[in-house]
Amino acid sequence: MATLTIRLPDDKHFRLKALAQSRGISINKLMEELSTLAIAEFDAQTRFQAWAMQGDVVKGLQVLDRLDALNH
Repeated sequence: MATLTIRLPDDKHFRLKALAQSRGISINKLMEELSTLAIAEFDAQTRFQAWAMQGDVVKGLQVLDRLDALNH
């Protein structure tokens, strides 16, 4: 396991500490959870971009047209 030291403004540290306390977890656990969310979001965006680069624009637009038709 690695150790990471970050510098935060005092007010942000106070708010993160309060958030962690409200969840009944440590700041370390809170930061681990928040970093997991950020990594998951990054991975999803990366996968989407890779799929988009491999995709067929015409077929993609046809799918969007069909979805629009279903919603109207």
